[in-house]
Amino acid sequence: MQRALPGARQHLGAILASASVVVKALCAAVLLLYLLSFAVDTGCLAVTPGYLFPPNFWIWTLATHGLMEQHVWDVAISLATVVAAGRLLEPLWGALELLIFFSVVNVSVGLLGAFAYLLTYMASFNLVYLFTVRIHGALGFLGGVLVALKQTMGDCVVLRVPQVRLSVVPMLLLALLLLLRLATLLQSPALASYGFGLLSSWVYLRFYQRHSRGRGDMADHFAFATFFPEILQPVVGLLANLVHSLLVKVKICQKTVKRYDVGAPSSITISLPGTDPQDAERRRQLALKALNERLKRVEDQSVWPSMDDDEEEVGAKVDSPLPSDKVPALPGKGAAPESSLITFEAAPPKL
Repeated sequence: MQRALPGARQHLGAILASASVVVKALCAAVLLLYLLSFAVDTGCLAVTPGYLFPPNFWIWTLATHGLMEQHVWDVAISLATVVAAGRLLEPLWGALELLIFFSVVNVSVGLLGAFAYLLTYMASFNLVYLFTVRIHGALGFLGGVLVALKQTMGDCVVLRVPQVRLSVVPMLLLALLLLLRLATLLQSPALASYGFGLLSSWVYLRFYQRHSRGRGDMADHFAFATFFPEILQPVVGLLANLVHSLLVKVKICQKTVKRYDVGAPSSITISLPGTDPQDAERRRQLALKALNERLKRVEDQSVWPSMDDDEEEVGAKVDSPLPSDKVPALPGKGAAPESSLITFEAAPPKL
């Protein structure tokens, strides 16, 4: 263990050295708040449902709860999540979009978690759900990062035996956290943070994230039903379509619009808003470049002579006259008619 720690620190330092300002700032904030927790009570930085709503209005906790950790293993998970987002998502989105995604997910987790515990208090009249529960940590952002990776890298294999793809990891981790909660090994705010992180990140990426051709990602592989096992997908898809139709009527979500690009150089193409991310465009350009280079090499290796050029050369040989010095001339007369096939000579005199 002591031998592995210096290597891990060196590797983490190299990763942070090449990271952007956003990733470095988030990691520094997590470490700073964790060290600050040894000196003062940092409970005022977590979302407490009873203090978030009137008359207290602890609004700042919506921005700080995702950065506050109380245990060293939680700090490690938080740093790993931020670094993974910087390495895998930032090259596709940019630093500003990654910061917006982090803010949207954490604010949504704080608000949804506070409302959920408020409804629980209204059903049970237990003040523990208002003033004892504290929502904090990076599990909400971890759920959002896993949803974003499902959108961009869903076909990647995480485990080979048994084969587990990245697209099913968000729900597998949710099931694991649920089992830990039932075994009383995990607190309910952690499970709520992760669940609301999954939901809020999917809604943002599905309907609101800006792309070069609109907003959101309406691809079939990113539908809400795809997060569930195949046996449950028809039922979940039906319920999700009903909820989406209701949200469209109240103008919270936009209706799916298909666009036809008639002026494309190839055949007619159909595109949906948000289905043209920068990563897909980059891969398409690289594939086209590789295909063009391969076709050019094949054409250079198998160049056939032109039939037209051969016919022109043969015609030139047939039609071109012989030089005048090689054609014998008739005595006493002008030069014989020139021909490349027939020559004329003077007839012998009659005796």
